[in-house]
Amino acid sequence: MNKKLLLSMHRKMLTIRLFEEKLNSLFLQGQIPGTLHLYNGQEACAVGVCENLNDKDWILSTHRPHGHAIAKGVSLQSMMAELFAKETGCCGGFGGSMHVGDINKGSVPAIAIVGGNIPIATGVALSFKMQKRKNVVCCFLGDGAINEGAFHEGVNMASIWGLPLIFVCENNLYGASTRIENMIGVEKLTDRLKGYGVKSFSVDGMDVTKVYTMINNLIKKIKFGQGPFFLECKTYRFVGHSRSDTNKYRQKSEEIFWKKKDPIIRIEKKLVKEKILDTLSIDKIHEEIKHELNQAVKFAKSSPHPKILNMKKYVYA
Repeated sequence: MNKKLLLSMHRKMLTIRLFEEKLNSLFLQGQIPGTLHLYNGQEACAVGVCENLNDKDWILSTHRPHGHAIAKGVSLQSMMAELFAKETGCCGGFGGSMHVGDINKGSVPAIAIVGGNIPIATGVALSFKMQKRKNVVCCFLGDGAINEGAFHEGVNMASIWGLPLIFVCENNLYGASTRIENMIGVEKLTDRLKGYGVKSFSVDGMDVTKVYTMINNLIKKIKFGQGPFFLECKTYRFVGHSRSDTNKYRQKSEEIFWKKKDPIIRIEKKLVKEKILDTLSIDKIHEEIKHELNQAVKFAKSSPHPKILNMKKYVYA
């Protein structure tokens, strides 16, 4: 894997982590309205997937969308402004935390209903096929979403129509606070896909290089007319389900085990080992990103609120 790609993936993962940490701090200060579903720990999934995509390839996200949007190239300023509910936000201040995205970057504004994005992703992929576009759709979902009816409907339609679609399941072991073993009656999550004739794979979702390589291979197969595919990324969120989550359902030993797999620490060790970066240059990158985030916060705070006249602009009856 070349130096330029490794550096890009490292910077994007680190940007996601520091963005989420900044948001958490702002939320605790009462500056961010609503709640937050943070992405800490799962950065390798978003970046490993999106580094393979261009602006004409589309992603569909969930209620935990910040990492996906940043990895797909949505600007930090527009993201931050959206979270401050400002007019300059990526969705005009109307969406908020759970609905960020920018269609110009191929990032459909996120859908907060669990599994709700799956049939929409199937529809987008169907439109790509009908238009004879050579692009791919990646649909992010959590392990909890595979028990939703929308999952079964969407996967089944994608299969019978042979769509250019990759379902990316970020299996962080918990659907909110419920352990996956208490939700699914099969030993391997990927076994669920056999009934639909969809080829499925698992990958270490804490290793960005492995996620990248797997998605790269699946996209090559799609270019030759194969698909859809299902990819399980085995990952772990380092924070609670949302800001209201007291996180008492997880064992400390489990959290320590997974934090040793921190995807950012892993890639930084790789960069140092391969003499691409040293600790001083890594520290410099941290500071550069923190400066970008501070500028994004200033931009958001100085931006105007949405106009009251536009209150009903995006409401349909």
